[in-house]
Amino acid sequence: MKRLIKFICFVLLIQGCVDTTDDNINTLIPNDETPDEVEGVQLIFPFESSLCTEGTNITPTESTVLFEWEPNNNAQSYILSIENLSTNSITEYETEDFIYPVTIERAIAYRWFVNYVYNNEILESEIWNFYNAGEAIQTYPPFQAEIISPTMAETLPSTNSVTLLWSGSDVDNDIVGYDVYIGTSNPPVVDTTNITVNQLQITVTPGNIYYWKVVTKDAAGNTSESSVFQFSILN
Repeated sequence: MKRLIKFICFVLLIQGCVDTTDDNINTLIPNDETPDEVEGVQLIFPFESSLCTEGTNITPTESTVLFEWEPNNNAQSYILSIENLSTNSITEYETEDFIYPVTIERAIAYRWFVNYVYNNEILESEIWNFYNAGEAIQTYPPFQAEIISPTMAETLPSTNSVTLLWSGSDVDNDIVGYDVYIGTSNPPVVDTTNITVNQLQITVTPGNIYYWKVVTKDAAGNTSESSVFQFSILN
């Protein structure tokens, strides 16, 4: 009996002397196993800068369009946001599906995107524009110019010149130019017209707040107007 007790104590003593430092623990965990990067939703349809001719329940003024995106394993539900670019009104829909039917007006430009919440962080998709095709319409106005830089309410270091950057798109691919409005009052006044590139360098005064927008024009005489953005210049 005494020998058995001594043997048990010996075994416990050996186990108590095992090295449990981080080096030995790390050998049990593969170094190349890292969490997958969490990404936003990938949009599928309606296509970016496209004319949407697919729909159901079509009337002269409305049609039902299937909005589709790739399912994301991190999302329990999605928020689909659709903006009517004529009224700038945004409608949101919460769904657990990745194909969602929405009845929208025809012959109207829209902007749409999808997001979801993961670990208290909002993961967003890209933002896509499209036109919902209208009845017997031959040409469509350009999409509103997308302002790139300066961004909304951006504060720039003291300088005497700023380069305005934007992008334009049109389902008819017939953009002929842009008019840029800028000034220290809102609404801004026209500064330069019929620009054929997507940028303009302007002279500014430090300490001022500037407001600006871009009007896009196509070959058929159609126009679209961006939202008014603002930026400030430090003294």
